[in-house]
Amino acid sequence: MAKIPWWRTSFGENEISRIAAAIQHEHISQGTVTAEFERRVGDLLEVPYVVATTSGSMALLMALLAAGIKPGDEVLVPNRTWIATAHAPLLLGAKVRLVDVEAGRPIIDVTQLESRITPKTRAIIPVHLNGRAANMAQVNRIAAARGLTVIEDAAQALGSRNFAGLLGTQSDMGCFSLSVAKIISTGQGGFTVTGNEDLYNKLRLLRTHGVTDFIDTSYTAPGFNFRFTDIQASMGLAQLEKLPARIEKVKAIYAKYEAALREFQWLKLVPVDVQAGEIPIYVEVLSSNRGDLVRWLADRGIETRLFYPDLDQAGYFEDTGDYPNSRVYGREGIFFPSGPDQPLENVDEVIEALHLYEKQPAGEIL
Repeated sequence: MAKIPWWRTSFGENEISRIAAAIQHEHISQGTVTAEFERRVGDLLEVPYVVATTSGSMALLMALLAAGIKPGDEVLVPNRTWIATAHAPLLLGAKVRLVDVEAGRPIIDVTQLESRITPKTRAIIPVHLNGRAANMAQVNRIAAARGLTVIEDAAQALGSRNFAGLLGTQSDMGCFSLSVAKIISTGQGGFTVTGNEDLYNKLRLLRTHGVTDFIDTSYTAPGFNFRFTDIQASMGLAQLEKLPARIEKVKAIYAKYEAALREFQWLKLVPVDVQAGEIPIYVEVLSSNRGDLVRWLADRGIETRLFYPDLDQAGYFEDTGDYPNSRVYGREGIFFPSGPDQPLENVDEVIEALHLYEKQPAGEIL
């Protein structure tokens, strides 16, 4: 096992006591604790409606269903994102149309959106990757002119802001993840937020087989069992209490790396605009010598993780576009050790290891 893991988060006595209390009071399935968690999230994000579900992936799928996406429709997705963003429309029978990212940030390039829109386009999913804000003002302008739904993938952006406010709250719906490698976690889980009451009611029906009342049941709409649990919600309430401190911690980790990496010409930090309100839950770098560096660090007990491949590398999307800006990230991207409970001493050790790596014989650093 690595001495320094690529991601570090923790669960403590508060989570344990809340889970135990939920079990003791027989709050097991989705119920009052989930409702409290949804209220707390709504207060945090300043939105009226929150629907918790089984994962961030399911939040996306439900949002697309609520938007009426059906087989044959087209949905625009950035070529740089975790593949869940594209699998959600694909599993509904929609066609995924990929859009390249900006030259300097792995965020959807809004200048390319209109060229990717066809008469079959029904939705756009901008992704706020690692807390970075997509240009929501421009996305919304384009969508409004074409009558398209906008669903923000804010799985990695809980608490991040741009000049207009909190990310994930600036469109028809915003989707968030509560998986382990997020700033707060319930193990698995996610939620969708919206300011639209009609969409909220559709999401609630979708989550529970279209049923609103289990005592006097009537079948009003198609749905499925996409329900959260009070046990997860109990953990989520405890994690929400840690969120302010965790935001400050990941910002401190990013700042330490940012200062140190200026010394290395052969490494490039993928920037996050912390001053503007973006929250970097991960520390991402680019290295043309990625494979050698990752192996060298692993030999010294330092775990890293490679960036995911570009989505167009998955042949089943049947996409024939050109994505030059995406390529560098898929080819050179590395996640360095980070996470809200990563000790700063571990970051110092990673930086020292980079200095040692740089001191290898001339010619070994590309």
